[in-house]
Amino acid sequence: MDNRAEVREFLSSRRAGLTPDMTGVVTAGGRRRVPGLRRDELARLAGVSVDYYTRVERGSLAGVSDSVLDSIARALEMDQAERDHLYDLARAAAPVRRRPSASAEQKITDSPLQHMLDAMTGAVAMITNTRMDLVAANDLGFALYSEMYRGSLRPANHSRFIFLDPRAHDFYPDWERAANVNVAILRRDAGRDPHDAGIAALVGELSIRSDEFRVRWAAHDVRRHYTGAKQFRHPVVGLLELDFNAMDLQDSPGHSMTVYTAAPGSGSDEGLRLLASWAATERIVERARRAEPAT
Repeated sequence: MDNRAEVREFLSSRRAGLTPDMTGVVTAGGRRRVPGLRRDELARLAGVSVDYYTRVERGSLAGVSDSVLDSIARALEMDQAERDHLYDLARAAAPVRRRPSASAEQKITDSPLQHMLDAMTGAVAMITNTRMDLVAANDLGFALYSEMYRGSLRPANHSRFIFLDPRAHDFYPDWERAANVNVAILRRDAGRDPHDAGIAALVGELSIRSDEFRVRWAAHDVRRHYTGAKQFRHPVVGLLELDFNAMDLQDSPGHSMTVYTAAPGSGSDEGLRLLASWAATERIVERARRAEPAT
């Protein structure tokens, strides 16, 4: 993807979301031709010249200092996720970096990481990459996302499931929230490495096949997604309310591990136990690991 275009659209979309009243900018009154702040107004708030800010917003982030990035982020009233994204875009403006190969991902399924996942028997645990592929999981992870494995395409992919599979609307009680979060995370990861061909191909495919995805992608929203709560409606065990914690895997760049747990003694805790029993009898885990579509 084009880093300069991403910078331009991200910054202009954040600027369009601010008004003089929101930021305390004094205007001369009269009709305004832009929906949000003008570039000269934003430049004053950031303490940089109009020409300099214009070059930045047009995509020239290479070499911009951290202090200027901070000033622009403050002027645009960015939250932490947006600030991180701005820094990611600045780093991505540097020369192309080498990304992990597909062969490196395959090794996760037979590594200490997989052994760690398998040792978590009372929680859902999985590893995903920046393209939203489910790379590895423990038994409960495969069981929870069994609906995602009913399709024939491999690797199973969270974004394709949410936007292209009608079953996702039942699986996620709040589908709108799940869709918004998914795109915001994908947008963040695309900003970290605009040269990732896999992300570009996924975005292109979904933009063509899903109006819901295309509208959300154009919004340029990003978010952090490391802890919180989610709801799932599994077709076998019903509603599950789970807490999650996610972390980037430092020794496996481009991968993160997410663990879902249920409050002890809760209905969702019992649901996870039932899910584990069902997975064993239905061979869903075996099918997922063999990349075989479920029936």
